[in-house]
Amino acid sequence: MAELDPEALRATQPLIEEIAVQVAREFTLDSLQWGLIAADQLLTSGATGSVTDLSTRYRIASMTKSFTAAAVLSLRDEGILSIDIPVDEYAPELTTFCRTISGTRITLRHLLSMTSGLATDDPWADRHLDTTADEMNALYQDGAVYAFAPGTYFEYSNLGFALIGRVVERVTGRRVRDFVDERFLQPLQMTSTTWDPPTRHKWARPTRVQDGAIIPDGLEPLNDGEIAPMGGLWTTVDDLARWVIWLNQAHSNFEACTAQLSIASRLDMQVMHSYAGVVALDGEKAPTGYGYGLMMRDDPDLGVVNSHSGGLPGYGSNMRWLAGRTIGVVAVSNTTYAPMSVFTHRVLKMLHNANLIPKHNIAVSDVLQQRSEQLVALLNQWTDEQAQLLFADNVALDESLERRQSAAQKLVVDHGSLVIKSIIPSSHIEAVIHLVNGRKIEVLLGPLRSAPIQWYELK
Repeated sequence: MAELDPEALRATQPLIEEIAVQVAREFTLDSLQWGLIAADQLLTSGATGSVTDLSTRYRIASMTKSFTAAAVLSLRDEGILSIDIPVDEYAPELTTFCRTISGTRITLRHLLSMTSGLATDDPWADRHLDTTADEMNALYQDGAVYAFAPGTYFEYSNLGFALIGRVVERVTGRRVRDFVDERFLQPLQMTSTTWDPPTRHKWARPTRVQDGAIIPDGLEPLNDGEIAPMGGLWTTVDDLARWVIWLNQAHSNFEACTAQLSIASRLDMQVMHSYAGVVALDGEKAPTGYGYGLMMRDDPDLGVVNSHSGGLPGYGSNMRWLAGRTIGVVAVSNTTYAPMSVFTHRVLKMLHNANLIPKHNIAVSDVLQQRSEQLVALLNQWTDEQAQLLFADNVALDESLERRQSAAQKLVVDHGSLVIKSIIPSSHIEAVIHLVNGRKIEVLLGPLRSAPIQWYELK
C-alpha cells in the first residue's frame, strides 16, 4: 500500500466528479454532494446536479445513530448508566414493550448493536420522526413485535434508538438532541448541524423518483420528535467530515480532542458487536456487522471499512472510512433513499486501484522498538545470558538456544552484521523487522508486564 499522498489524492477530484455524475445518472438523483477526507482534513469536495452550494444542508437520517450512540457511551464513561442494565429499570414506562416472551429483558447493548430482536421498521419509522412523547407512551404500553429473541441475531431497528433516546432523557433529564449538541457538535465546531429543519439556511428540498423522473417529494420534512434519535439530524459535507475525522482519530491520535467521549468508547463504537452476514454492496459481497451506531465491513481489497448510511423520504447519505487509516468519503443527496454507499464505495475502490490508499498508521511502541534492537544485537553477538534475559521461558523450550545461536551465526556469516532498516508493526507488540541486507525478522512480544519476546523467526 502507498504512503498517504495528499496531493495525489487531491488530483483525483476529476475522477471522483466522474463517479458522482455516473452515480447520479444511474440512480436518477437530483443532487449529490461529496467530500474526500485525508490526513485529518477535508481534502477536496464537490457537487453535481441541481444543488452546487456546499454550504447547503441535507438530512442525514440514520447516520444520526452514531451521534446517539456516542451520547450513551459518554454517559457510560461517567458511570451514569450501564449498557447492560435492562432499559425498563431506567425508564419503567418501557416495561411492557421491552420484556419479551423468551424472558430476556432488553438492554442498551442490545439496542446499540441491533440485537434487540425488534422487527426491522424502516418504512414505518421513516414517517414517524416527529411522534410525540404521549404518542410513544401509548405505543409502548401496547407492547412490541419481535423478529428474534433478544441477543440472538442482527435485526436493524429504528425504534430501538427511540428507546435509547427515552433512557437518555430519564437519566439526564435532557433530550438526546441537547446532550449531543453540548458534548459533540459544539466542541467539534459542527455549527451547520441541527435537529430541526434548517429553514433559515440553505437546505436541499426533498425529491423522489416517479416513472423515471425526479419530482418534489410533496411533503415537508418532519420535525424533530421522539424517534429523531434514530435519524433526525441535518448537516453539510464539511460538518460530516469533521465527525468522521474525529471518530477515526481514535485509532491513531490519542491526544486528539475527545469532545467528552473517551478514546476507548470511540473505538468501541467501531468494533463489530453483531454479525449481519455476508452483504452485497455494488455487486461485491463481504462479511458485515454492526458496532454501536456504525457498520463494519471486512472488504477483501480495502480491509476493515467503517460506515453508516442514511435514508429518508427525500434524502440519502453515507459516510465511509478505512479503520485506522486517515482516509474516508462522505456523500449526501436529496433524493429518496439515494444509495450513497455505492458512491463512497466506488470512490474508495478507485483510490485502491490507483494505489493511493494509505497503509495502517500504527506507530512503533517504545517497548517494541527496544526489544527489536535487543534481538538484532543478540543475533549479531549471541550470549545465552542475554538470550535468557530477552526471551520468555517458552522460547528455549520451543527450540534450543544452541540451535538458535547456530542459525544466528550462519546468518551473520552469510550476510554480514545485521542492521535494522525499518520496523513495520502490525500492533504494539508484533512487527516485521526489515534488515538492510534484505532479510526480515518477525517478532512477537509476550503478554507479561516485562514484555519478553515469546516468538521470532528469521526470514
